[in-house]
Amino acid sequence: MPDLLLELFSEEIPARMQAKAADDLRRLVTDKLVAEGLVYEGAKAFVTPRRLALTVHGVPLRQPDLKDERKGPKVGAPDAAVQGFLKAAGLKSLDEAKIQRDPKKGDFYVALIEKPGRPAIDVLAEFLPVIVRTFPWPKQMRWGERSARPGALTWVRPLHSIVATFGMETEEPDVVSFEVAGIKAGQVTRGHRFMAPDEFSVRRFEDYEAKLQAAKVVLDPQRRKDIILADAKDLAFAQGYEPIEDQALLDEVAGLVEWPVVLMGSFDKEFLSIPGEVIRATIRNNQKCFVVNDPKSGKLVNRFILVANIEASDGGKAIVAGNERVIRARLSDAKFFYETDLKTRLEDRLPKFEQIVFHEKLGTQAERIARIKALARVISERLQKWDQVVRPRYQDTTKNFFNDVQRAAELAKADLLTEVVGEFPELQGLIGKYYALAQGENASVAAACEEHYKPQGPNDRVPSDPVSIAVALADKIDTLVGFWTIDEKPTGSKDPYALRRATVGVIRLVLENGIRLSFTPLLSQHQSIIHEQVHGTKTVFDTVKDSQGDIDLVNPRSVPVEPELISNLLAFFADRLKVQLREQGARHDLVDAVFALGNRDAEGNPVLENAQDDLLMIVRRVEALGKFLDTDDGKNLLAGTKRASNILAIEEKRDKRTFDGAPDASLYRLDEEKSLAKAVDGAKREASAAVANEDFAAAMEAMATLRPAVDAFFDKVKVNDDKPEIRENRLKLLNEIRAATRTVADFSRIQD
Repeated sequence: MPDLLLELFSEEIPARMQAKAADDLRRLVTDKLVAEGLVYEGAKAFVTPRRLALTVHGVPLRQPDLKDERKGPKVGAPDAAVQGFLKAAGLKSLDEAKIQRDPKKGDFYVALIEKPGRPAIDVLAEFLPVIVRTFPWPKQMRWGERSARPGALTWVRPLHSIVATFGMETEEPDVVSFEVAGIKAGQVTRGHRFMAPDEFSVRRFEDYEAKLQAAKVVLDPQRRKDIILADAKDLAFAQGYEPIEDQALLDEVAGLVEWPVVLMGSFDKEFLSIPGEVIRATIRNNQKCFVVNDPKSGKLVNRFILVANIEASDGGKAIVAGNERVIRARLSDAKFFYETDLKTRLEDRLPKFEQIVFHEKLGTQAERIARIKALARVISERLQKWDQVVRPRYQDTTKNFFNDVQRAAELAKADLLTEVVGEFPELQGLIGKYYALAQGENASVAAACEEHYKPQGPNDRVPSDPVSIAVALADKIDTLVGFWTIDEKPTGSKDPYALRRATVGVIRLVLENGIRLSFTPLLSQHQSIIHEQVHGTKTVFDTVKDSQGDIDLVNPRSVPVEPELISNLLAFFADRLKVQLREQGARHDLVDAVFALGNRDAEGNPVLENAQDDLLMIVRRVEALGKFLDTDDGKNLLAGTKRASNILAIEEKRDKRTFDGAPDASLYRLDEEKSLAKAVDGAKREASAAVANEDFAAAMEAMATLRPAVDAFFDKVKVNDDKPEIRENRLKLLNEIRAATRTVADFSRIQD
C-alpha cells in the first residue's frame, strides 16, 4: 500500500505550540482522507523546533467508485420540479433517468449517479494546500513582499519549504504537486541549522528519518526527551549526584533543540544558603536548566544540567560558561530578594493589603483576610472529630489550636507582597512557610502558610495538619461563597476563578481527613458576612464564649440568608462529589438520592433545615446504599418502592392532591395491608434509630425487612378499590412506603 510523507519546514515552531500542532496536522490530514473514502492503516506526526512532519501508511492508490440512486419527482410532475431534478442529478434529459413503479404512491423518476474514484495523489494535491493555508496556529504572522497582498499566507513563522511524497514502498514515490504562496511542494529538505544546513532530497519516511539523523536532527520528540534524561542522569551520576526530574521542563527543552547535547555547569556554593525551591525556580525559569541534588542528603548541590543544540568544537565550554554567568547574576538577584524579604516580618506587610483589591465586588485583600480569619475560627470550633483530627497534636487544650489557626489565617497571604513571590509567583505559600519559620512561628502555622492552597489538583497532596485544614477550608469556602454571592458562577467550560477546583479541594480535605462538618450553617453564616460587604455595610463581629466558657470565638452578626444561593452552592458540591465518586467507581445517582433528602420541599423550594450537607456522612450513606442495592432484597425493594411512587404520582395528578397523613387502621380489609403497615412502622423506627447512630448498614438491614410485605401487598391488594375511602387509605399506605425509604435515601432518584 502507498505511503504519504509530508513535511512543513518553518523558521521556528515555538515549543509551547509543538505538541498541539503535531496532533492538529495528523487529525486534519487523516480526517480528510477518511472523508474522501481513502481509509488508511496508520499515521504518526512528529515535530521539531523547525519542522512539522507526518507519515501516513496504507493509503489506497485511488478512491472507490461511488454509485448513488437519487429519487426524483413523480411522473407528470410540473416542469419546474423536473428541471430542478435534472440539474441536481447532472442529467441532460429524462431519457437518462429511469421510472420506478409504486402502486400506492405513484410512479416517480430515479437517477442513477455513478462517480468514478480519483487517484489518491490528485485528492491529496487538492486538500493539502487548504490544510496548510488554514492551519490553526494560535498566533500567526505574515512576511516578505507577498505579505501586503490580499490572501497572503499566514503561518506561525515564515514557511520555507514543503515536502510531500506519495507512492508504493517498493517504487520511487511521486511528488504531490501543489503550491502554497509560491512555495512548491517537492522532496527537498535540510538538516540542523548550524551543523548540517545543506539541502538534501528524501523519498519516503524511512529514508527521510535516516537522512535527518545523519544531518544532526532527531525527529521524534520522545526520543529527544529520552536522550536528554539518560545523558543528564549519566552526567550527574559520574559525580555522585542525580538530576531532579521535571517533566514540564523536559517537554519544553526537548522542543527547543533538534540535536540535544547535555552539559553540566556549576554556581557558587554561597547561593545554597537560599531555599532550594528559589534556586530551582531561578535556574529553571531563566535558563531552562535542571538542578542537581545529592541523593545521600537529598539537598541541592551547586551544579546544573543544561541542554545545548549543537556539538561545539570546544566540547561546550563556552556554552557552559555563558550559562554560568547568567545563572550567577540571576541567583545574586534571588539571594538579594530573599535576604531583603527576611528583614520585614510577615505581619508588618499586612497593611499594604488595604490598598490591594481582591475583586471589585468582594473588597480588598485585607477584607478577604479578615473573612478567612473569622471563618477559619468558626471551622476550627466546629470540627467535631477531635480525637481523629485535632487531639493527637493538641492534647492539652484546644485553646492553642484556635490561636494557631488565627495566626496562620492572618499570615497565610502575607508572602504575596514579598520580592521573591513577585519574581516567582509559583512559589507563593512555600515562601510564606520559609519566612514564617525564619521569624519563629511554630511548625503548624508555617505549614498552613504553604498548605492552605492545597490541594490544587487531583494529584496534589491533601494537608493533614489540623491548622492547615482549617485555613485551607476557610480560604476555599470564602472563594466559593464570595463568587456565588456576586453571581460569578462557573458556566459550561468557563471557570475563570477555578471554583470547581476549590470545591473539589474542600471535598478532598473533608473526606481524606475524615472530618465531620455541617456545611449549611457554615455557608449561611459566611454568606451573611459577604452580603453585608457587597451591600456596603461594614461587617460586625461578635465575641462569644465556647461551651467551656474560656475560649473566645468570633462570629459574625447575622443578616438575612439567601436560601436559594446556599441550596445552589450545596448542589454544586453534590455535582463535584458525584464526579469524584464516579471516578472511584461509585454510582452518581446514589449521590443524588442521598443529597435530595431535606434539601427541597414538596414544591421544590430550598429548605436549609435538615439539609444533607455533611459530606463524610453522605459518602458513607452512599456506600451503604450501594451495597444494599447489590443484594436481591435491595433490588426488589427498589422496584416495589418505584412502583408505589409511580402509582402515587398518577393518582396525585388525577386527584390534584397528595396522600399524606397516617392511614386509618380500621379501614384495612386484607392481611397484606396490615402486614405492610406493621412492617413499615418497624422499618421506619429501626432505620431512623440506625441513621441517628450513623449506622447506615443497620438502616439498610431495616429497609430489607420491608421487601416481603411490599411484594405481598402488590400481589394481593387492589390499590384503586371501588370504595373511595379504601382507595385513599391504600394510597396513604403506599405513601408510607415512600416515606419509610426516605429515611435513608430518595429512592425515586435511583436508576434501575
